Amino acid sequence: MKEIIVAIDFSKGSLYALELAIDIANKTNANIMMVWVDSQSDSDTDQFSASNEIRNDAKLHIEKIQNDYQSKLVSGTLSYKLRKGRVYSEIANQAKYNDADLIIAGTHGASGFEKMWMGSNAFRIVTYAPCPVITIRYGFNFNKKLEKIILPIDSSTDTRQKVPFACKMAKYFGAEIHILGLYTTTLKAIRRKVDTYVGQVEHYLDENQTKYVSNFLEADNTTTTTIEYSQQVNADLIVIMTEQEKTAANFWLGPYAQQMVNNSPIPVLSIQPIEINNSAR
Repeated sequence: MKEIIVAIDFSKGSLYALELAIDIANKTNANIMMVWVDSQSDSDTDQFSASNEIRNDAKLHIEKIQNDYQSKLVSGTLSYKLRKGRVYSEIANQAKYNDADLIIAGTHGASGFEKMWMGSNAFRIVTYAPCPVITIRYGFNFNKKLEKIILPIDSSTDTRQKVPFACKMAKYFGAEIHILGLYTTTLKAIRRKVDTYVGQVEHYLDENQTKYVSNFLEADNTTTTTIEYSQQVNADLIVIMTEQEKTAANFWLGPYAQQMVNNSPIPVLSIQPIEINNSAR
């Protein structure tokens, strides 16, 4: 891993994101770039003046953070970038420009600096990002090591695409993966597909010498079931695809990934699916 982007809005949630980024960077020798986005309008003179004041204030704040946190990096650099525009698109653009391997963003918090933007933009960052994104809610316990990674597996073809990145994370931290087979229907053909996919994931992890356990659960709502299981086993990370199997419950409550990002008290690693030719599936 070469570069990690951290979305900063000076809330406690975004500082938690930075703490996690440092933890990962220290395992992977990555550099970290903090990105703050000025989303204020400058359409008239007064607003332009206010925007400049906010930008100058932001520069002072982010430089202080840089000074306070640089020493926590074992290797690598902690830099920053101030951008202007839509928060989610500017974070994504910086990640593209840096060819970043990972984006980390907080989802909740209160900054008092300006109108906090992270909570409303976290899922949009996930949607627009060119690389995997970890979203983390304020209040997560950093005193505990990353020991358990939850890998929910459903009947969608894309569900297995997250396995290699999850395996890398497990190796970085010496963590155990919990494969969670999710049955969302009583149809035997669909349930057999979940069984097959779980078996394939197990084979991949065996080949890569990664610790794992497997469990199967009935899931009326995959988000709720995954979060409840994660809390029961005291998990540290949930790895999902941004597009996952849709059930009736998920349809009415919102997209699976959005539910997970908004509701999980545990950090969520979201990965965009890659288009695969049907003949290769």
